[in-house]
Amino acid sequence: MPADELVIRLLGPDEADLVVRAIRSAYGDSYDVAWCYDPVEIAHRLAHGQMVSAAAFTPSGDLLGHAALTRHDHDDQVVHAGQAVSLPEARGHHVFTRVKAHLADWARARGILGIFSEATAAHPYSQRANLDLGATETGILLAWIPATVANDATTLTAPVRASVVLYHLRTNPAPAHPVYAPARHRDVTHAVLHRGGLRGRLAETPARTKVPPHSRVHAEALTTHNTLILHVEQIGTDLATVLTEQRDAQFARGVDVVFVDLRLDQPATGLVGDELADAGFGFAGIFPSPQHRGENLRLQALRPGLVVTAADVAVASDHGRALLDHVLAEQGPPSAAAPAPAPAPGAA
Repeated sequence: MPADELVIRLLGPDEADLVVRAIRSAYGDSYDVAWCYDPVEIAHRLAHGQMVSAAAFTPSGDLLGHAALTRHDHDDQVVHAGQAVSLPEARGHHVFTRVKAHLADWARARGILGIFSEATAAHPYSQRANLDLGATETGILLAWIPATVANDATTLTAPVRASVVLYHLRTNPAPAHPVYAPARHRDVTHAVLHRGGLRGRLAETPARTKVPPHSRVHAEALTTHNTLILHVEQIGTDLATVLTEQRDAQFARGVDVVFVDLRLDQPATGLVGDELADAGFGFAGIFPSPQHRGENLRLQALRPGLVVTAADVAVASDHGRALLDHVLAEQGPPSAAAPAPAPAPGAA
């Protein structure tokens, strides 16, 4: 479809029903973000700037695709892209790429530093669109999407939890800042920061770094995902014990995946890698934080019995394949169905 036959524009609050229509066209009633079915809530978010929505139309006004940026505050330095849908009649015409490029131009003009997003690993199509825009893989969240989500573009033949690939698209240069990565994740962190257009630079943890005895951890339950994110607000000497206890309690309740977010701008983060790995938390990825000037390191632990192999995850580039190998290796010995892990990206 020629570019001059597409009409791409931002949506107003009075067009919230178009977002619902787009979501239903791809997911039916299975999409795991409940407010995306509520035109009143969508209109509120559009009116107050929490959501910036773009859509593609035919010259006659037929909806072809949609994507949106979301943010918590108007001064967020990075924003999240989601609700990306291409209607069946638009597929193969790079509609998603054009819509997201429109949003990237919007972000660039407003001084926003970057856009992060998740692309399903059930198929490579949306990943390739991100790569075409200049975005780069920064991690892989295993088993992130609930099995109840039914995407009409998936290649999975049975309902299973699906993984996602994290992407970052730089829209403006960010200030340089130190990154304190755990030793076991330094190579992959360097590769992600360099390839992803992030400005963080590896730094050595100062020898004078003192770790307090007690950790502060905020738990965020994602009930529609049946997952939990543990946001580490302060690293203490008891961190591995605190995280392990919370994880095991959640697994006993049937939670499928527990994620841990660590601030890479805090020197103490550089000291906890091996201890958390020994406790069963493996590398998941790196993403820029909307709340502070640095990046977060995300770790993940899967419920015993929940197994993800390389055959379950589609990636669209060599860098993505190297990240997948590193992520799977961090989850323990590879299964017989998975290839032996390759060195982490950037490793010597």
